[in-house]
Amino acid sequence: MDINLKPIGVIHSPFKEKFAVPRQPGLAKSVEAELELLPPYNQQEALRGLENFSHIWLIFLFHQNLGRSWHTSVRPPRLGGNKKVGVFASRSPFRPNPIGLSAVELVEIVYQKPRLFLRLRGTDLVDGTPVLDIKPYLPYTDALPSAEADFAAAEPVSIPVEFSARAETDLLNLQGNYPQLRQVIIEILAQDPRPAYRGKKNDSSSYGVRIYNLNLKWEMNGGTARVSAISPI
Repeated sequence: MDINLKPIGVIHSPFKEKFAVPRQPGLAKSVEAELELLPPYNQQEALRGLENFSHIWLIFLFHQNLGRSWHTSVRPPRLGGNKKVGVFASRSPFRPNPIGLSAVELVEIVYQKPRLFLRLRGTDLVDGTPVLDIKPYLPYTDALPSAEADFAAAEPVSIPVEFSARAETDLLNLQGNYPQLRQVIIEILAQDPRPAYRGKKNDSSSYGVRIYNLNLKWEMNGGTARVSAISPI
């Protein structure tokens, strides 16, 4: 049976690559993104009433994994990258059908003819992600306080984040265009985006990632992520 799905929209987010994207929605609460609806779905009537919901579900494609093989078992970062679980017991993007699900905050619906887009907060999606569907989040049925979640029962432990003198100067120079930049960086790096398999205890490596149109560089200093520089691309 062939199933053909067409994206209804595309995500515009500050995450320009997979590295350092929060591993779950809501972990970087200050990060804003846009979901731009594509023709013929960019009609206000299709969103009528959605403005009365604070959060929505996004069903999307792991588009950077299209055409790549899936694995029967994976190594979740929460287990240190050492223990395997079945792919269907994980949220790995390496799935038989590379489909993802995220609950995000709906900030605003904006119509700027001909563009129709949703402003979102707390997203965990790479820039350019195709979205297949939108559904309203229903707290009475979607939030289950008594649910059990094995190795991911609680939020991951955050690590401290600090800024070098140069990074503080960079933030000052960039705050006009990126007023939330400091908080966004803290929320991203506090989740420790390094690969779990690297063995993190004595890691003194330097790392870099592209967010917005900026190059963010940091290094590990003990258990603290120390931002060394933030520069425009």
